[in-house]
Amino acid sequence: MKSQDKPLSDIAEKKKNEGKGVNRRQFLSSATAAGVVAASVTAPNKAITQESTETSHAAITPPSAQQEAMEYDVPVGYSAEEAEQYFVKNPGSDFMVDVLKELKFDYITTNPGSSFRGIHESIVNYGGNKSPELIEATHEEIATAMAHGYYKITGRPLAMLAHGTVGLQHAAMAVYNAWCDRSPMVILAGNHLDVAHRRPGVEWSHSAQDCVRVIRDYIKWDDSPVSLQHFSESMARAYKIAMTPPMGPVAIVLEGHLQEAELGNQQAPIPGMTPTQPPSGDTNAVDEAARWLVEAENPVIVVDLMAHDQEGVERLVALAEALQAPVVNQFGRMNFPSNHYLSQAANVVAQADVILGLELYDTWGTINNMRDRVHKDVQRRARPDARVIDIGVKDLFTKSNYQSFQRYFSTDLSIAGDAQTTLPGLTEAVQSAMSSARRASNPERKARWQAAHIRQREQDRDWARYGWNASPVSTGRLYAELWNVVKDKDWALVSDDGQQNRWARRLWPIDKHYQWIGRSGGAGLGYGAPSALGAALAHRPEGRIPINVQRDGDMMYVPGTFWTAAHHNIPMLTVTHDNQGYHQEFMHLQRMAARRQRGVDGSSWIGNELRNPEIDLAKVVEGMGVWSEGPYSNPKDIGPAIARALDVVEAGEPAFVHVQTQPR
Repeated sequence: MKSQDKPLSDIAEKKKNEGKGVNRRQFLSSATAAGVVAASVTAPNKAITQESTETSHAAITPPSAQQEAMEYDVPVGYSAEEAEQYFVKNPGSDFMVDVLKELKFDYITTNPGSSFRGIHESIVNYGGNKSPELIEATHEEIATAMAHGYYKITGRPLAMLAHGTVGLQHAAMAVYNAWCDRSPMVILAGNHLDVAHRRPGVEWSHSAQDCVRVIRDYIKWDDSPVSLQHFSESMARAYKIAMTPPMGPVAIVLEGHLQEAELGNQQAPIPGMTPTQPPSGDTNAVDEAARWLVEAENPVIVVDLMAHDQEGVERLVALAEALQAPVVNQFGRMNFPSNHYLSQAANVVAQADVILGLELYDTWGTINNMRDRVHKDVQRRARPDARVIDIGVKDLFTKSNYQSFQRYFSTDLSIAGDAQTTLPGLTEAVQSAMSSARRASNPERKARWQAAHIRQREQDRDWARYGWNASPVSTGRLYAELWNVVKDKDWALVSDDGQQNRWARRLWPIDKHYQWIGRSGGAGLGYGAPSALGAALAHRPEGRIPINVQRDGDMMYVPGTFWTAAHHNIPMLTVTHDNQGYHQEFMHLQRMAARRQRGVDGSSWIGNELRNPEIDLAKVVEGMGVWSEGPYSNPKDIGPAIARALDVVEAGEPAFVHVQTQPR
């Protein structure tokens, strides 16, 4: 992505005013000659108003100079000199678009707002709405979550345009999810800081002295450029900071006047941007970790937010096979193939004498379990004598207000460094430290884990059969029917199955990084649908089939997501997990009632149900232009419905199957 500095004067040489409309300079010269710029606007030409609607376009009289002046919105009473100042030949936002192109942003997601009208117009007309292309959303939370999902497939950030104070307040929850999930994006926030340039009325309530303050506790960095040179340097810095582990959102404020003002002959280079190489763990500490792992009788690897791409998956496979150590994949990312024999359930942690944690979101929660916070009943999952190695970047950047960093745990060996970057050195150190006797034990270990993996997969298939013919549909049947339809396709699951008993992870062979999107990060509702759509946008050029198992409560936060899917022709197969309520909260209420000995009955649904009336989700998305079927509650109906939906998706459009399901 490195580039030579490009002077701003080059932009002035680019052609302006292409396409429809009159050239501004031609208009000004003709208007001045006719003496009409400052004249009163008269009634429209009678020859035009009396023209029959059946008359061809070729016969229509061209507009007068006065009418041209009306089209350009030159206020009555302006002189030619004032009109020359009014028209902008080389606006600052054109330069901003060149910076975005230089940083190779594919898309900009947005819900439109007047505070960034300058750059909006430049993206569309000057930039040709290509690289970046505007993706229109009906809510800033949708636009932000789309950027979140897009990164987790491509490994590249999107930019997101937010309208002043109100836009950032709408986007805030989605920004927080991305922060917790270490997902980078560049937020561009319109603002009008200079009171001399604020228009009266709403522009004041949509401006702030510090508009980014509302999200600053959960972004990595922000800046408010006061010049175009400042903007170009800050954008390069923002990109580097966002993409340097631990990754996260950043924000740049776009001052309204800076977007709309004339560039003139300003000189401002676009700086080159060389990505920062991720930090690797200290060599001596890595060597010590390797010795502990080689000497262990039962080493276990637990991994969460580690793999950035398929290379990270392959690096972890190499380490696990060198040790013949089981891997517990917590699936913050797709880190390890679910169908690999070393992929094991979390219960193997209990037998480990050495635990290697790779980018763990919660090390304390991996080792311990708090069963009852009232009585502080903490149960240790791991053996008391188990040594814990922690490799990751979470200690390199932590803020104090939001407690996303989880409870403190004192590890035996803590190594600061990006785990994916550190893995090749660790694997090499393991191979060097392994004696011939230790190497000879690997075949026995392999056989043991192969047998355990087969037993677990068979057990999961058996459990999925419970309630097979139940109505509403069991979540196990839902995932089995989905698999039967897509198994021979290049598929990708763009939703998390954590609320559906993890059936995809337990039943499907997930072996490619792009086949799994991971968790939301902050567990904020409204993430699922738009992040899935952002991931589907990333899959579109590859021709993959994105599969979204959509929860009903999450969907009702952001139903407009499906309008964006239809509007931009983003293929995505959505099948609902419609349990007609906020079931997790229903279970919490049951727990409270049981603890207080008030009885567990239907009262737990109060405040937690999405029925009476029932929501016809299929009709909701149909009204937004998406092909849909349902609702279905008979399990025999869903396989054929999914097959019909797949035909629609393969034709390049989104499709939606409304399935009413069991709670989990």
